[in-house]
Formats: sequence, C-alpha cells, structure tokens
Amino acid sequence: MTAAPFLIGCATGFSGDRTDGALPIVRSLAARGGGTLIFETLAERTLALAQLARNANPDSGYEPLLDDLLNPILASCLQHDVRIVSNFGAANPPGAARRIAELARAQGLPTPRIAVVHGDALTTREQHALLRERLGPAFDEMDVVSATAYLGASEIAAALRADAQIVVAGRVADPSLTLGPALAHFDWAEDDWVRLGRATMAGHMLECGTQVTGGYFCVPGLKDVPDIHTAGYPIAEIDADGGFVITKPDGTGGVVDARTVKEQLLYEVHNPASYLTPDVVADLSQAAVQTIGPDRVAVTGITGHPRPNELKVNVCHRGGWLAEAEISYAGVQAEARARLAADMVQKRLGSALKVRMDLIGVVSILGDDNGGMLRAQAPGNARDVRLRLAAEHIEAKTAERLLREVTALYCCGPAGGGGVRTSLRPRLNMVSCTIARDAVESGWTMLETQQ
Repeated sequence: MTAAPFLIGCATGFSGDRTDGALPIVRSLAARGGGTLIFETLAERTLALAQLARNANPDSGYEPLLDDLLNPILASCLQHDVRIVSNFGAANPPGAARRIAELARAQGLPTPRIAVVHGDALTTREQHALLRERLGPAFDEMDVVSATAYLGASEIAAALRADAQIVVAGRVADPSLTLGPALAHFDWAEDDWVRLGRATMAGHMLECGTQVTGGYFCVPGLKDVPDIHTAGYPIAEIDADGGFVITKPDGTGGVVDARTVKEQLLYEVHNPASYLTPDVVADLSQAAVQTIGPDRVAVTGITGHPRPNELKVNVCHRGGWLAEAEISYAGVQAEARARLAADMVQKRLGSALKVRMDLIGVVSILGDDNGGMLRAQAPGNARDVRLRLAAEHIEAKTAERLLREVTALYCCGPAGGGGVRTSLRPRLNMVSCTIARDAVESGWTMLETQQ
C-alpha cells in the first residue's frame, strides 16, 4: 500500500500578496489529515526595507500583513495539525513570533509552539571583513542597511522535528520553506541529493503563489484562465522519494496544467542542470511534466547534486534619493507637448541630474536612463500621454530639483499639462556575493511564552 503523500500549500508569493489565499488551502489540508502551510513573503529588497522599519521601531521589521494572514486560519491550523512555516519574520523573526503568540491569546487559543530561525543577518566584524574580501574596497563606502545570507532547510526541519507548530524565519531560500517540512516529515538524510533536489523543485513550484495556478501565466485570448479573479494558491503532494504533484484547492479559480507548471518550473532558472540552492544543486534538465487529472500535474525526472560550499549573500545599502514625477497631456498634439516638456526639463537641469524619460503608452518599458530610446522613437500622434521622469542623486535637495521642474510645467508650458504627481524617497541599492558556510552561525530556538 502506497503511503499517503505529504501535503504542503503556499498562500503568498511575496510581501503584499493577497491575504485570502490561505483559508482554502487550510480547509483542503485539514480534510486530508493535516500538512504544512507556508507563506513566502521576501523579495530581494524586502528584508532591507524591513530592517529600516525595525531601525525606526524595534518592535517592527516583520511582515506588515502578519495579522491579516494569520488571524483567519490560526485556530484551524492548530486544531487540524497544519504546521505553519514562513520567512515573514523578515528583519525581526523574534518580533513576529511574539506577535503570533499575541494573536493566539487574543483568540483564546493555547499558545502555539513557535520556533525562531536565526543566523541569516551578518552583523559581526568578522563577517563584514569576509564580505569586504568578496566585494572589494567598494564595501567600505557602502552605508549598509542589511547583509543577509540565504539559509537553507536544516533549521526549519530541526524545529519541526522538535514539534514546533509554527516556524518563523528571516532570509531563507524560497524552496527551503518547502524542503524543510519535507525533510522533517520523511526524515531524509541531508545528503540525500536526489530526494532533496526533487523536493526543492516542489518548493520552487510553490514559492510564487498563483503564478503556477494561472496568474502570471494568463494572457487573454492566448492563454485564458478561468475565474482568474479567484485563482487558488498551490498545493504540492510530495511522495517519499521526493516526487510531487502540483494541484490547488477544490472550488477555487485558476488552472493547474502542463503549461502553467512548465512556465513555473523554468521561472528564474539560469541553468536547468544546475539550480543552486543552499541545500542542494537541483537538476531539472530531464524533468517530465504530465497532467494526471483536472488541476493535477505530476513532475518527474528531477535529480540533485551536492550542495554548494558557500551561501549567497545580499548586501543592501543606501543609494541616495529617487525622485519621480508624472504629468499628463491629452488632445491635439498631446505627444508632441509631452516630448517638449521632457526636453524642457532636461535642458533646465543640465548636467545636475541624469534623467530617465518615459512616455507611458509610447515608450515606457524598454527606455534607457537618458532618454535615448525616446529620442530614437519616431514621434507619433498619441492623444493621451503621460510623461514620467525620474532621477537619482546622493543628495535629496538635488534630486528634488526634478520635482520642482515638473511641477512648474503647469504654467510654464507646454499647454494643457495636468495631473502632476511627485515623490521623493530614499533608494536602496543591492549587491550580491557568496560567503563560506562556516562563517554563518545559524540555528533556531523555541519562543518562550506564558499563557
């Protein structure tokens, strides 16, 4: 008799994603005896923004939508043995864990066993010295906001083996959110590269939420998706050998088919034979995709190789100020007026700022940073055009000049400009490198709470 698969669903693909995706997953997992629910909420710069938030308020720095994500499903997860694993701790995993305990108490629930993963933040003098070796003298000039290593699945698995009901992490590799629970459930060895490679790619299928259930896949008239407004979030059914089936909760919109799975399988994969993660080098070069039922797709043929010797690190640092401004022109000669406005602003700023110029609806996606494509594009006769200008500078006062010049277009011409919107905000820049594993002291602790 074949053992039941391990069930794991993902209810978000990034910070700011929808907050209503978890409940259908939890209902589905509960009906089948339990499983694991993950939330993936970190992009490359999200953690640095969280660190800035924590700098301003030491109690902050974790996923801002934490309450909205967990309140609707916390009681059901605890009741039906659905474990919760997430990187929504961001820059403050202990703070997120404490907040989850507060949410449980507010609902009259027993305080859950909450594990906190630590070690991703690289803050010691020795670690920064290693980063300087990799990044060179430029590191000395950086006003570093955060330096974080991508941890793997080991700490998550260890916490779950110790009977944690919820595991809160900061920066871990996205697929590790799935691999960790699978490691704990099947008790695989951490050098079982084939199984780890397979389960890692199951995590890769889940990590972007509704991308694999039709969201990012959808192109009306070419790749239509039914009821996309209620697209369900994905569930992976992982077997004891690491093979998996991708599906979604019954009664939700969207679609899981061979096409959506193939697109997600190759998403952000540079080399299908060597997909690097902290846990394993996954090899999907021989992967096969087979539809086995409505909204059920099996993926086979994946293997794995020994993990890399080093961990990826993102170093985010302050990058001055970004000024953005927009103004609209409509009617007769609208495009010509918008082009003239851009030229006026550029001439008045001279060499003080390097300005990016976009005409939304004409040239706005592939433009370069000095308007070269805009000038190369033959003027047309668009009658509803929005001009967008942007520039960055280390000094806020200098960057702000762009905003004043665009605002001045109201009366300084060309005729009929309106709807000016401006913003000035600090900019984060990022560089990446790798660091030796033994330089990263990762681990986990169980949150101490009181009833």
